[in-house]
Amino acid sequence: MLNKEDLKQIHEKGISKEQIGKQLEDFKRGFPYLKLEGAATSSKGVTVLDKNACEAACRTWQGYQADGHKVVKFVPASGAASRMFKDLFAFLNGSSEVPVSDFEKEFFSNIHRFAFFEELSGKCQQLEGKTADELIADGRYKAVVATLLNKEGLNYGQLPKGLLLFHSYADGMRTPMEEHLVEAARYAESNKQAHVHFTVSHEHLEFFKQKVADKQAGYEAKFGVGFDISFSEQKPSTDTIAVNLDNTPFRNEDESLLFRPGGHGALIENLNDLDADVVFIKNIDNVVPDRLKDETVIWKMIIAGKLVELQERAFAYLRQLEHGACMRAEMEEMVGFLQNELSCESHNVSSLDDAALADYLYKKLNRPMRVCGMVKNVGEPGGGPFLAYNQDGTVSLQILESSQIDKNDAASMKTFTEGTHFNPVDLVCAIKDYKGNAFDLTEYVDKSTGFISSKSKNGRDLKALELPGLWNGAMSDWNTVFVEVPLGTFNPVKTVNDLLREQHQ
Repeated sequence: MLNKEDLKQIHEKGISKEQIGKQLEDFKRGFPYLKLEGAATSSKGVTVLDKNACEAACRTWQGYQADGHKVVKFVPASGAASRMFKDLFAFLNGSSEVPVSDFEKEFFSNIHRFAFFEELSGKCQQLEGKTADELIADGRYKAVVATLLNKEGLNYGQLPKGLLLFHSYADGMRTPMEEHLVEAARYAESNKQAHVHFTVSHEHLEFFKQKVADKQAGYEAKFGVGFDISFSEQKPSTDTIAVNLDNTPFRNEDESLLFRPGGHGALIENLNDLDADVVFIKNIDNVVPDRLKDETVIWKMIIAGKLVELQERAFAYLRQLEHGACMRAEMEEMVGFLQNELSCESHNVSSLDDAALADYLYKKLNRPMRVCGMVKNVGEPGGGPFLAYNQDGTVSLQILESSQIDKNDAASMKTFTEGTHFNPVDLVCAIKDYKGNAFDLTEYVDKSTGFISSKSKNGRDLKALELPGLWNGAMSDWNTVFVEVPLGTFNPVKTVNDLLREQHQ
């Protein structure tokens, strides 16, 4: 099936023949659905912290920062903003010359409220000889949209979301990338240093570097913090092969194999390359103006402090286990910690003898840990928190997507619909062990999970394979804790008109 040229192409990407074989098998077999024990709710699985616990967690985090640990803010920022403008592309390519849909009318009625309006109007003047308002008065709505989206204009249709103007301030406009720097200065600095890492696509890298060159010094002066800003790209070795509908390799016109990016799950490799004690992970578009940042900053500190508290207890238990000769009562306390604090249960733990129990506890405690903020479900599409069975028979907390649930299984669907919380991608991660060594994060991926989706290229249908999602299967074997956070900390921008919401004005 694979010829000499195929093998050369595979080798150049840094992918093994065995990996390709497994991917082709995944297409044929599909991925097993996960078995659920239940939705994680505030009664089991989602921790709701009271005022005292929140204050204690903040103090813990501030102490951790003062101790000089290395903290990194990790922001997946590789996506182009094209999906934000789907409706405007449809208008541009449609037959109507004037706004017809509610979306189009809302956009033009509020065009002055967008942070990019002045820049857009100036570009209209340059390209069309008229301002945006003058073009609209002439009924030339499409000229305005073309200037916004097309390469000759602002190129917003192809730029990364992180470099679009989102928010207006008296001293200028800010992109999401800049808002993440401001956030990092407020909750992720240590020793007056804030480390921020963006994963970007290759074609956008120079744009990001230029923005940093333009803006870094100003933000350092404003916040009294030095920024260490770094970038990485999704590795070619994490690309996955595409197949035809009959599961044979899809070939381009030149007979070469088609490879596609492996989805955000590929970023576990980028995360694994970081030198950090604690890493915050947050999506590029979930940012708010300064006037609303306090709530986000406080809750970031709370979940980070909770992580440190849990990690310190886990480390103390691991040192006990390493020294050996733990009393049964001591190990039962550790079992209680695993079950009650980390929501990790084994139904046969009570039948283990002392040696087997010590081994079980050591393996379960000595792994990466994450605390994830969860908001109450308000009908947003996406994943949520559940208690799911692992391959070793234990039950633990997992963030699941709807595609991982068997739609034909009534019990699973009932459990899925009973979910009370939503995953806003608000994670803080501890990625070193109790001896200070970095975990190899690739060892904690559930490789039996993934996603198969239907795509097309040049009018030909194909099937694409996504790796286990970064906060789904890629972190499946981490110790996971869910903490309820306020809905106000979740303000994503999925369409351009979301920027008109009060939270972004």
